[in-house]
Amino acid sequence: MSDRRTALPRNVNAPARHQAADSFVDDRDLKILALLQAQGRISNQDLAGAVNLSPSAALQRVRRLEAAGLIRGYHAEIDVEQLRPVLTVFAEVTLTSHFPDDFARFEAELAAIPEVVAAHQISGAYDYLLEVTVSDINSWRQLADQLLGAELGVAKITTTVKMKTAKPFRGYPI
Repeated sequence: MSDRRTALPRNVNAPARHQAADSFVDDRDLKILALLQAQGRISNQDLAGAVNLSPSAALQRVRRLEAAGLIRGYHAEIDVEQLRPVLTVFAEVTLTSHFPDDFARFEAELAAIPEVVAAHQISGAYDYLLEVTVSDINSWRQLADQLLGAELGVAKITTTVKMKTAKPFRGYPI
């Protein structure tokens, strides 16, 4: 392992600026992050072996990475299409007003809608890109009408229906 050290939290495109003694990510930490991202159920014993550490040292690093907020959770990838019919739509949402309170109000509403599985505020022709899963097109229409009819300042929603996932999300490049 090399001795490259980077400050936490880390933006890979920006140089590290603040490097406190207890907040470094080195190459071994990056390998731990990559392994956990790819194999969330890897045992601590196997993780330790893969990064050439003792199990206690590996666990200590994982706990430090969790405490630093680099590891936000552990999740199972569910094939929801085996459970029930699913229609996934990507909705481009434009708000009528662009003040911070308008964005906050809209985002608070989104947080309360379980069918909205991802939401991104973006730059460009519209303000948000939503990923929404519903059972059918009528369910989407009702949800879109709800968003348009609420006092959220939604000016327009443009919808694109997912045909298939060509490349599923498997994690970030580390």
